[in-house]
Amino acid sequence: MGVPIIVSFESESPLYTDMRSKGALPTLALTICLSISPMELIWAQTTSAPASSAAKTRTSSASVSQFDRIAKQAAQARDQNKPEEAIRLYRQALKLKPSWPEGWWDLGAILYDADRYDEGRETFRRLTILKPDGAPAWAMLGLCEFELRDYVPALQHLRRALITGSLSGNPELSSVAHYHLAILDTRFEEYEAGTETLFVMARAGNESPSLIEALGLSVLRMPFLPSEMPPDKREMVLMAGRAACDMRTHRAEDGKREFEELIARYGETPNVHYAYGTFLLSTDADAALSEFNREIQISPNHVPARLQIAFEYIKRTDFDTGLPFAEKAVELAPQLFAAHDALGRIFLGMGKTNEAIGELETAVKLAPDSPEVQFALYTAYARAGRKQDAERARAEFMRLDKLRRTDIRE
Repeated sequence: MGVPIIVSFESESPLYTDMRSKGALPTLALTICLSISPMELIWAQTTSAPASSAAKTRTSSASVSQFDRIAKQAAQARDQNKPEEAIRLYRQALKLKPSWPEGWWDLGAILYDADRYDEGRETFRRLTILKPDGAPAWAMLGLCEFELRDYVPALQHLRRALITGSLSGNPELSSVAHYHLAILDTRFEEYEAGTETLFVMARAGNESPSLIEALGLSVLRMPFLPSEMPPDKREMVLMAGRAACDMRTHRAEDGKREFEELIARYGETPNVHYAYGTFLLSTDADAALSEFNREIQISPNHVPARLQIAFEYIKRTDFDTGLPFAEKAVELAPQLFAAHDALGRIFLGMGKTNEAIGELETAVKLAPDSPEVQFALYTAYARAGRKQDAERARAEFMRLDKLRRTDIRE
């Protein structure tokens, strides 16, 4: 069963006002060849065009009238909670007018609420073709795909919904779309993205059990959907989710106590110390470093813990201490841009400019959309006296930074 979403797509909706079709429906022309006399031919040449035009007008008017009648009946069936009748009528109307976005939306919403996700997916796909900048259609397409366990396109389309436009006009759909995006990010090991989305929801007042559960999976870096979580991990996950939520929603003392309880019970479990360290970092960096080092003892190949330590020492300009952590991170995760970024910054701080450029160029190749890495590379080029390269990196940094600021404002 999917999360029921009751969405009204009224004809006066501002989202789709600009999409209404203004032209008449095409009609089928039939040509009948008759044998006629010359006089009849002259008469036909002078009268056939107006007659044909009138016939087309009558046919078009009849089609519009039929469409309006069926569309009205479909809306009535929807409002009277007669889904099967409404589905049949909407499909009839859409055959007459395939460019009717409100009809595709209403039909898709009814199919989704009836758990007919495969049909709903195709319906919302048609709507995204009609209205590619319509965020709600992309969100509903992603939700249908999620219910069909087609998770890769579901993630792509939910992301597109949030990039394309705002869902603020429908808070319920917005909440459901953000939640599903977050749990998919976690499943695909995009833990930071999933965690941040869930924190935004928590700060907006959503602290439901499902959100706490999803947050626990994310901060513990467990690549599962809530429905896939091992039952024996549930208590630990809920404890971690509650502690993380409290730490980020101005209940830091409660969160700290809850994390300490979590460590007392599950301190030898991977990612427990790491999770606590990430929340301590902004208020007690020394304690955070202790938690990260403890995590490395439990999980010797833990790359995120090493990078947290490396970046903290970069912040302190203690490059020698941070160096081995960054070097090991690159060794363990050579395709991770953050590892090369950290090592490049440390080399730069140590005065090893050529080595820094090599690492930062690799980081840029792996993450060409990161303004921070572009700026670090610009600094390294400038320090090496490579003016043209420095100017190019600076220009790219300014372009990417402007794009990010624009996205934040929107």
